[in-house]
Amino acid sequence: MKRLRVLVLMHEDLVPPEQIAGCDHKTAEWRTEYDVVTTLRKLGHDVRPLGVKNDLGVIHKAIDEWKPDIAFNLLEEFDGVAVYDQHVVSYLELLRVPYTGCNPRGLMLARDKALTKKVLSFHRIPYPEFTEVPHGRVVRRPKRLIFPLIVKSVSEEASLGISQASIVGDDEKLSERVAFIHHSVGSGALIERYIEGREFYVGVIGNGHLHVLPVWELIMDKLPDDARRIATERVKWSRTYQMKYGITSREAKSLPAGKTGEIQHLAKRVYRALGLNGYARIDMRMDADGQLYVLEANPNPQIAHDEDFADSAEKAGYHYQDLLQEILNVGLRWRPAKAA
Repeated sequence: MKRLRVLVLMHEDLVPPEQIAGCDHKTAEWRTEYDVVTTLRKLGHDVRPLGVKNDLGVIHKAIDEWKPDIAFNLLEEFDGVAVYDQHVVSYLELLRVPYTGCNPRGLMLARDKALTKKVLSFHRIPYPEFTEVPHGRVVRRPKRLIFPLIVKSVSEEASLGISQASIVGDDEKLSERVAFIHHSVGSGALIERYIEGREFYVGVIGNGHLHVLPVWELIMDKLPDDARRIATERVKWSRTYQMKYGITSREAKSLPAGKTGEIQHLAKRVYRALGLNGYARIDMRMDADGQLYVLEANPNPQIAHDEDFADSAEKAGYHYQDLLQEILNVGLRWRPAKAA
């Protein structure tokens, strides 16, 4: 294996400390960055973490002076704006620097959840019926959208702005929740039909040739009886809440015959329809009748050790070091003009 110079791009306030004695890195905000940096070093690569906030100049300077073989992209935003991460990747392409993760067009399509659904519609991929309310507009619910509905940010990731109150049962609550997304999250609102059922995550790695990971399921069986089984901010990020209600994720079990293959095939279709590459996680739900609905696609998902993506990769035979090396390999093979 060739020793590479790897420039790891990360948010300025998530650069991990060199020494973590006395610190529980598993609960630190910079856990992913720490896991990636330390593991790449264990693989024998020359690794340089680079904090980025709102200045492309720091990236250009590091590339010009250090001349990395590849940039490992952990950025999820730029200058505090989630959809600006695509511009950083475009900048890397202009500089002719290979990078890990998704290309700019795929990021643009997947980050806009409403646009994603329009693309899925063209490809006849099932998704919950929806409408979008741009920032500052009032709600006009189409008659085809029947309650209960769920209200989300149209562009933010990581369940930002999602809580039990996101599921609404009448027009008054709908207007209130849309206003909350507009004012508190600062984005347009996506309104979609709420699908009661099991929630699955499917990891995909590759450019032209794709490797689909085992189907993973979010387990929320121990939530209070009156709570909807949805991935709220607390469900995703609060360790205390997860431990209190036994929230975990694991390989999906007891699926109907042939359903695992159907889910994995659907994940491939979404990945290709949106022009994704590198690695991504496709989120979907299955109702009581076994009907699948794609919720969204997440390019460059969370890849900390022991998170969903890494756990499913482990089940597929990729130990964490192998997973990160494969992500590097896929990034080195990618060519902006075409899938490689």
